[in-house]
Amino acid sequence: MRFASLGSGSEGNALLVQSASTTIMIDCGFGIKSLIQRSERIGFDLSQLTAIVITHEHGDHVGGAPRLARRLGIPVWLTFGTLSATESMWADCTLRGFDSHDAFAIDDLEIQPFPVPHDAREPAQMVVTDGALRLGVLTDVGESTAHIEQSLSDCDALFLEANHCLTMLRHSNYHARLKARIGGRFGHLSNDDSSALLSRIVSPRLRRVAGAHLSRQNNQPQLVRDAFLEALSASQSNADVLIATQDEGLAWTHVA
Repeated sequence: MRFASLGSGSEGNALLVQSASTTIMIDCGFGIKSLIQRSERIGFDLSQLTAIVITHEHGDHVGGAPRLARRLGIPVWLTFGTLSATESMWADCTLRGFDSHDAFAIDDLEIQPFPVPHDAREPAQMVVTDGALRLGVLTDVGESTAHIEQSLSDCDALFLEANHCLTMLRHSNYHARLKARIGGRFGHLSNDDSSALLSRIVSPRLRRVAGAHLSRQNNQPQLVRDAFLEALSASQSNADVLIATQDEGLAWTHVA
């Protein structure tokens, strides 16, 4: 089981997860041309894609999904709340609704979604498993909850949001309302938030942690890396720390 990011950030998101002959794309916020270029960069043929799974209705996560789904003739899975928020987008697409509490299978992979606090209709993040290995995915969340942390416990790898540095956001030229939204309970996790969350869910089986959804303006990869390494070190974990960027994404990485 392995995963790769085609790009992660406010300008577009797409995460590939693969096991055996099954490859799903979690979110699809890029246009077709960009998706092809980004997929070719990691040696993946989009025609091999099995399904698209959408976390919520924001454009950087769903904007490219209808066209790609129609082009490939593959199903799109999304929560019923997300469907209600995007219903007009899906002409001629095959849709599969799911509840944010209920697991479902796509061929060789099982997706175990869980609800998260974010400013969307029914946002969900998820753990993806092939029955042996577990990849936890958590992006676009304003604050952690006990249910989130329980869901992400005992993962072999994490794709974990670290959106902003609190100091950089505070001193940025963003409008006050945007700063409040990003840093609020339904916005995005800061480096400090993510590091604290990581320290609470790290387990002996954790092997990889990839920082995700970094802000171009209000974060730096090294700040995320340092924050994650500090949390892992305090827990005496030697898990690898990786960074998924907006432009380069993250190359294929084995879950364990």
